[in-house]
This record gives sequence, structure tokens and C-alpha cells, in this order.
Amino acid sequence: MDPRVRKAVLEKIEGAVSNTNEIISIVEKLESVKVSSKDDFAFGVALGRIFNSFHYQTRRTLKRDATPEEFGEFLDILQRNAESIKSALRHQ
Repeated sequence: MDPRVRKAVLEKIEGAVSNTNEIISIVEKLESVKVSSKDDFAFGVALGRIFNSFHYQTRRTLKRDATPEEFGEFLDILQRNAESIKSALRHQ
């Protein structure tokens, strides 16, 4: 993965862990939406934001879609950070 894209993704993950207020606000605002778990819903919102950052940075920085290898690397980064993201959101 291009170092600029990696940096953007890792910064977005750090933001999801250290600043959960926006995600919690989204979950609270959409309280009427039936979900099985608020924690899982918040985690999904965080993952969506992180994926959007990966996609946007790849398109903007590299001016192309991510390769399968880059996407695989992105998934590995998510896998390594998933528990810290979920944990940060649970403590809200």
C-alpha cells in the first residue's frame, strides 16, 4: 500500500479510537433504527468511515482504485485494529 494511503488510514483509525463522540452521536440520533446491538452499529459506522478514507485517499492520491493486494493490506490493518476500535466505542 502506498505510504500516503497507509498514513491516512492509520490516522482515521486513531481518530475512531480517540474521538468517538461523532460516532456515538450518529448512533444516538438513529436510535429508532432497529439494530441488534448499539455497539455493533457504532463499530459498523467506524469501519465505514475508515473504509471511506482508504477508498478516497487511494482515488485522490493515486488517482486509481486500490489493487487487490492494497485492499488485502487494508483488511489486515483493520483486523489488527478491530478490537481497539470496538473497545473504545464500548466505553462511551
